[in-house]
Amino acid sequence: MDTKDLKIYFCGSIQGGRQDAELYSRIIHKLKQYGKVLTEVIGNKDVLKIEADMTETEIYQQDIAWLDSSDVVVAEVTQPSLGVGVELGRAQLMKKKVLCLFRPQEGKVLSAMVRGAHDGDSFIVKDYREEDLPTIFSEFF
Repeated sequence: MDTKDLKIYFCGSIQGGRQDAELYSRIIHKLKQYGKVLTEVIGNKDVLKIEADMTETEIYQQDIAWLDSSDVVVAEVTQPSLGVGVELGRAQLMKKKVLCLFRPQEGKVLSAMVRGAHDGDSFIVKDYREEDLPTIFSEFF
């Protein structure tokens, strides 16, 4: 995959919980080596304040436009999120290449609808630790 002008749609939980906001920021920083991250705001700890001036419809329309214009989707799926689920379903329908990242831990199980979509080609699900990301990204991109 040529990463010169790659547009990356990164998704992670916002309304479902911001526990991983700092991790999202570090992931986005690593993704920028491979292209432009359209959704860099996901890593901002103040994303809820930033989006407070937007209606839910405006947020939806903005995100779908970014998703539509993206080349690939990278999703951190450890923190369950209905929004990320919608984004992943739309990405599949749009025939986008998708990478889902899940950190196995006690009390967390990845939805079968996400893990079961893994096909090893266009929809990839990886269990990971943060230190694994450089290798995972170099293989994906």
